Amino acid sequence: MNKYKIYHMAFLKTLIIIVAIWYFFKFAFRFFGPILIKKAISKAEQNFQQRTQDYYNQNNESYDNTYTNSNTNQSDNFKNGIPREKRKVGEYIDFEEIK
Repeated sequence: MNKYKIYHMAFLKTLIIIVAIWYFFKFAFRFFGPILIKKAISKAEQNFQQRTQDYYNQNNESYDNTYTNSNTNQSDNFKNGIPREKRKVGEYIDFEEIK
C-alpha cells in the first residue's frame, strides 16, 4: 500500500466514527431529552417554590416582629396616660426670610 492510501483510510475511519457518534447522541437525545428536560424543569420549580416559601416566611417574621414591637411601644408610650415622644429628632428652629 502506498502512503497516501493509508492516510485516506485513516481519515475515512475517523470521519465515520465522528458521524456515528453524532447520530448516536442525536438518537439518544431524542429518547432521553424529554426526560432530562422534565427533570430540570421540576428541579427549577422546586427551587422557585422553596425560595418563595423562604421569602414569605421571612417577611411574615419581620411583619410579626414589627407588629409586636409596635404594640409594646404603644403601651410604653401611653404609660400613665401621658403620651411619650416616639423619637427625638432634635430642636425645632423656625427660620424667617429676610428681604
